[in-house]
Amino acid sequence: MATFVLVSDGFTGGWVWEETAARLAEAGAEAHPVDLTGTGARSAGAAPGIDLEAHIEEVVRRVDRIEAAEVVLVGHGYGLHPVLGAADRRPGRVARIVSVDTDLPQDGEPAVRSVPDPDVRERLLGGADPAGADGWVPPPTPGTWSRWGSLHGIPAEALDRLERLASPQPARTFTEPLRLTGAASALPSTGILCTVNGTSIDLIQMLMESGPPRMQTYAEERFRFFELGTGHWPMLSAPAELADVLLRAAVGGGRRLTAPVREHQQPSHLLPFLLDPPERPRDRVGRVDFHLPEADGPRPAVVFVHGGPVAPDQRPTPRDSPFFLGYGRYAASTGIVGVTLDHRLHDLVDYPQAARDLAEAVDVVRAHPAVDGERIALWFFSAGGLLTTDWLAAPPPWLRCLAANYPVLAPLSGWRTVDTRFRPVDVVGTADGPPIVLTRAGLEQPVFAATVEAFLAAAVERGAEVEVIDAPDARHGFELVDPTDASRAVVARAMAAVHAHLTG
Repeated sequence: MATFVLVSDGFTGGWVWEETAARLAEAGAEAHPVDLTGTGARSAGAAPGIDLEAHIEEVVRRVDRIEAAEVVLVGHGYGLHPVLGAADRRPGRVARIVSVDTDLPQDGEPAVRSVPDPDVRERLLGGADPAGADGWVPPPTPGTWSRWGSLHGIPAEALDRLERLASPQPARTFTEPLRLTGAASALPSTGILCTVNGTSIDLIQMLMESGPPRMQTYAEERFRFFELGTGHWPMLSAPAELADVLLRAAVGGGRRLTAPVREHQQPSHLLPFLLDPPERPRDRVGRVDFHLPEADGPRPAVVFVHGGPVAPDQRPTPRDSPFFLGYGRYAASTGIVGVTLDHRLHDLVDYPQAARDLAEAVDVVRAHPAVDGERIALWFFSAGGLLTTDWLAAPPPWLRCLAANYPVLAPLSGWRTVDTRFRPVDVVGTADGPPIVLTRAGLEQPVFAATVEAFLAAAVERGAEVEVIDAPDARHGFELVDPTDASRAVVARAMAAVHAHLTG
């Protein structure tokens, strides 16, 4: 039977695994819940300078003390960081890595980037210690644990114990980057997805097809997935079911995902744009490019805002991709300035940074001598749609139009690290804003389409002006993947609508 090393989420300790560990033992397996320094039974008297590396070393020492030749390392929430660090140092001792309701972090990522509580995350990312100068992050107060993950299914007595036994977390365990050499990169891995907390196998499959490039990794043979119909704390809400899944994971069970079937040899973002507008002079100012029309004086401008997340090392960057070169040149061919930019939406946690980048870019656009700063449109794409929030909530008078193609207009259920501020569906129509031109793909991913329908319903209820342009036979990113005459007509209609709002 397998030997399990169990590492829990922040503010807790080995005690949260007691029922699951007992079930594993009843089945003949070994289970070793870990109390990391500064947490659980080892919280008293701990020094505030404890960091992630110290926790990694503690998991390594626990593995070294186990007689079994191989162990299954299980990480939940924050606990996956020290688990991966330990696997990287002892790859020969690890039979499998199991992540419980937690995305696999990459080399260089601190745990704070996946902290669900936006207030704590923003303060730590900004270099501040939310507890003050003592170096500790306080645990959630009673009644606020749901900010760290769904509490669905936890019995009242277990929830009371969670709140009563919680201990502060050393701040540096959240902020120190995880350093991996790649030694464990080929180890078998299993993801246990807690569906009530917003993740599911279907969602992972969808993100493999249209999400960040790193999601493609999950199609590798070494990955398997299970689902549990519970919240973020299955060891408290469903300990027997979790034990059963862990035992099945240890022997290689679970569902394998399939790699997306690509119609083209190259990635979709490198496919040619469906139109071939003439190249125009381009002026580059920092992260902003201006595609300039033939005009004697300042002209209205449309700013094209890409989605993401986009890997920081992706080349070409969005503004140099065929897609945005095409849109920028097309806008210029109609007599307005086509503006493209690179903003820093590299992960779901980066929406605040991307919003700041966009606001700064708009200031640059309005100050450019070729631009009429009182006639600006913003045009958003895909997951960049969440960035419409600020402009819908407080629209400036010079914003003459807001456009969006196949947008995401509310965070998906599994996007827990998206700042709660970015919910366009909540603010549309709450201010007297500009007209909205929304291009809707008929073959959209259902989870994306649901956010669009919720947005449109809210717009009708609040009296917002929305023109919907339907592309019934088109998919997400149809300007690249569906280069048909019907798609070209949709792009032309959308551009004409934006152009009319800018010049009318």
